[in-house]
Amino acid sequence: MTAIDRAQPSTVSTMDVYRQWWLHDARWYQGVAKRFGHEAANEINAEAMRYVAEHVGRLVRKRAGGKPPGDIDELRDRYESCSDAMFPAELRDGAISVAGDDLVELTMRRNFAVTMVRMAGSLDGYECPCTGIHAGWSAGLGVRLTENCATSCLRHGDAECRLLMRKGE
Repeated sequence: MTAIDRAQPSTVSTMDVYRQWWLHDARWYQGVAKRFGHEAANEINAEAMRYVAEHVGRLVRKRAGGKPPGDIDELRDRYESCSDAMFPAELRDGAISVAGDDLVELTMRRNFAVTMVRMAGSLDGYECPCTGIHAGWSAGLGVRLTENCATSCLRHGDAECRLLMRKGE
């Protein structure tokens, strides 16, 4: 390191660090897919994402006093908190809204994970772990889902991801 290098302040932002980790994750996925197949890579990825999502859901629940959400609006707010904790707003374009008495809809027009996997050259065999992430958030929040499905997906060329999560009793 030269004196000039030491004199310059660091310009690495938190987002730069996130991007490097996500690039690592995409390359990791590609390495597993190449050596063991996409089925194994997707399975391991979904398992890891579900684990992290459930952890995040428990943290959000704890910050909210430890009780499950009381109504659908509170559930929407908690899903939003989970989303913010896992996926910085700078790298996604989406929203979570109440779509019925017991139904929450997540819409995403840009998904950094799909972008990073595409950049790493592994999009062909990649399957999004979105429903597993939402199942993890729900489990961590203490919510049972009776429906958890994707009705469209950026990965498959749709204009946006649309996911439905229906709260059970």
